[in-house]
This record gives sequence, C-alpha cells and structure tokens, in this order.
Amino acid sequence: MIEFSFLKTPNRIDIDRLTELYRQAGWWADEADNPSLIAGIVAGSHCFLVARQAKSIIAMGRAISDRISDAYIQDVTVDPAFRGQGIGSQMVAALVARLEADGIGWIGLIAERKTHPFYRPLGFSPMADSVPMLKTS
Repeated sequence: MIEFSFLKTPNRIDIDRLTELYRQAGWWADEADNPSLIAGIVAGSHCFLVARQAKSIIAMGRAISDRISDAYIQDVTVDPAFRGQGIGSQMVAALVARLEADGIGWIGLIAERKTHPFYRPLGFSPMADSVPMLKTS
C-alpha cells in the first residue's frame, strides 16, 4: 500500500532516501553533494510531499512560493521501480490540492530533462518531460 504524507522534519533515513531519489532523477550527480542539504530544501518548500511503501520513500514532490499569493510545483520524481503507476500524477494533484487549501494559486510545474527543457500541456506523460507553464484561469 502506498501512503502520501507531507514531510516537515525529515530524519536521517528520510534524508538519505531523498538524496538517492534526487540522484536517480539525475539532478545531483556529484557524490560530494551534502545530503543534509535535503533538510533545508524540505524546510524551505511551501509543502513537501512524499509517497511511502513499507516506510520507504518511493516518490517526492514539492511546491515553492516565490510570491505571497502563488507557487510553483517543482522536483516531482518517482523511484524508477514504481514508475508507470500514476504516482507522479497523484503527487501533482495532491500538491495542487494542498496549495488551494492554503489559499495559494499555482502557476505551473517546473522540471527539466537533463539540460533540455520540455513544454507540454497539463496531463503530460512522462513526468520527466514537464514544463514551466502559466496558469490560464
């Protein structure tokens, strides 16, 4: 069973697993990166969502605010072993719902595939090919 929850204070096991997810996504390739940076990323996000199976984090996503009234969804990734199950889309939906509940409008979803940005409408697949995109309503 997969459980979704918002993470505020990651423990060392969480930090190590999130660091691994960032590296699996190809965002951190340098082994010298400091894993404790994750705690700052979690604390600095408007909300940070994780999906767990048997207590292990298998996916993560976060929303960041650059203005008081709106936010971007950023850094959504799923462990390759769990891709193709709709977990990434569920994470985006949960992050949007949380932002709306907090009274914050979401502007877009930000991601890159390697160094080449992709632009697709909402409903894109796969998750790694996503956007910066503007909200139209």
